[in-house]
Amino acid sequence: MLAGCKGAAPPAEGGPSGSDVSTVGSGRAVNPLDNPDGTKPGLAALTSTADKAKARSLIEKVATKGRGPKTGYARDKFGYAWMDSAPGGIPFAHNGCDSRNDLLKRDGEKVRFRAGSDCVVTSMTLHDPYTGKTLEWTKSHATTVQIDHVMPLSYDWQMGASRWTKDKREDIANDPLNLIPVDGPTNGAKSDSGPATWLPPNKQIRCSYAVRVAQVSLKYDLPVTTADKQMMLKQCGG
Repeated sequence: MLAGCKGAAPPAEGGPSGSDVSTVGSGRAVNPLDNPDGTKPGLAALTSTADKAKARSLIEKVATKGRGPKTGYARDKFGYAWMDSAPGGIPFAHNGCDSRNDLLKRDGEKVRFRAGSDCVVTSMTLHDPYTGKTLEWTKSHATTVQIDHVMPLSYDWQMGASRWTKDKREDIANDPLNLIPVDGPTNGAKSDSGPATWLPPNKQIRCSYAVRVAQVSLKYDLPVTTADKQMMLKQCGG
């Protein structure tokens, strides 16, 4: 499951409920400013004035353009989910484990694997940054945790990926920088929204989320809308 499939986006200022969400432990979550390649776990809150200033400086570098049509978009234009063969040298690719399981291993705690495997995760504890909840996940209820594309694939398509090579589209679809395991229903509510129309319900990590969007945008030379950029800056005090 992934963002961009279904569900209506809730208003940005409140997420699904508009209320503050208390973070129930952050596990091993790392500040996104210290995790530029996405190989470290989680999405820790940015709290210091200095970090928020760095965040705004990064977001200011993001280019803007209008959102184009969705015409021609299909998930398979970005490769099958979840491949281990993304061609652009992205982290975790070609390691014998598909990108979904790579991300569950990266962010999960108390991870258990299928018998005889060091890849297929069957259960774990996840500190979900989007809701602030601690989730006890098992593979028998797989969709309760989904892998969010921070910049949704449909959004990418509309912002310029329709003109990319398939190799580049496969890279962004499987790049750990663009992927976060989160609460399934919350991911469904996001759909293919940008930050102007959807933000994580957990207000504590909204600046971090904006940073991660900016990091993906800059890595792939993929613009965001003007409204999305303004909302991203706002989350970091801009």
